[in-house]
Amino acid sequence: MFSNKKLLGAAALTMTLSAALMTGCGGGDKAPSGKGGPEGKVMVYTSMYPDIIDSMCKPDVKKALPELDVTWFQGGTEKIKTKIAGEIKADKIGADVLMVADPSYYIYLKQKGLLLDYKSKNMDHVVTGSDKDGAWSPVRINNMIIAYNADKVSKDEIPTSWEDLTDPKYKGKIAMPNPMLSGTAYVAVGALADKLGWDYFKRLKDNGLRVEEGNSAIQNKLLTGEYKAAIILEENILKLQETKHEPLKVCYPKEGCILINSPIGIMKATKNPTGAKALVDWWLSPAGQKAVTAGWMHSVRDDVEPPHGAPALKTLLPNAIKVDWDKLAKDESEIKEKFRTIVME
Repeated sequence: MFSNKKLLGAAALTMTLSAALMTGCGGGDKAPSGKGGPEGKVMVYTSMYPDIIDSMCKPDVKKALPELDVTWFQGGTEKIKTKIAGEIKADKIGADVLMVADPSYYIYLKQKGLLLDYKSKNMDHVVTGSDKDGAWSPVRINNMIIAYNADKVSKDEIPTSWEDLTDPKYKGKIAMPNPMLSGTAYVAVGALADKLGWDYFKRLKDNGLRVEEGNSAIQNKLLTGEYKAAIILEENILKLQETKHEPLKVCYPKEGCILINSPIGIMKATKNPTGAKALVDWWLSPAGQKAVTAGWMHSVRDDVEPPHGAPALKTLLPNAIKVDWDKLAKDESEIKEKFRTIVME
């Protein structure tokens, strides 16, 4: 379960199973190579965006662990969960290391006895919650916020709170990602339902809330003006600000952001625990965390600067919306069904 001592107050395939299913985990737990690093194969399942994996993760990991053959499978959190469910049923888990956004999923996997306990040597500067037994460690902070297009809304239309999205001035012009597909959207639904009540989603529906497949579709429609405001990941907006100089802005709601303490964990079925542990160590090192912030996500360490354009994590933590991770793990089907009947029917 979550350690409450340092827990954040806050606290998502289209590929067929047969195409991506591995015949086994890793490539064997080999002794360190002559160069002093781990060898063998490690398969990572991750919900990090493909461009971040290709431009930063792959080259940085290769440089740090040159003898380790790391393969990456990318998909949304919910799609990876579906993939792993099939692999569990077939008794052929393909992942060695898992990096998806929803911490409640790791609670489920731990309860099923599917995670390997490992406490990294690089935890000293990690300031967000981790599993007390080492079944998972935090590796990145995904932040669900409200975004708007500064060129498309007047000053009096700029949102300042989650409640603002129910205002008639946004009617038919608001959106959020589908929690059936997005792990971070699922967390947002659970957190906001607990904080503001399910009536909040009824009022959003009455105000014309649209549910999109994911964050990318929403950001594009914010740019065109189809939406005035949207619930979305902060990293999407920060990236567009920096790389495209787009006029999208972030609102950090006065009721608090939804900070998602996204974990990394090792599957117990791995055949290369040495390589998997080395990869976890790298991700939790300053170098690994700088790859996180280069992808416009917040670091879990207190000695790594926030992503460009974002406030420091310590300024967001005190007012962050509390997330009941145990509830999200236990009541997933009920929460999703309630959202579906209230918003999507």
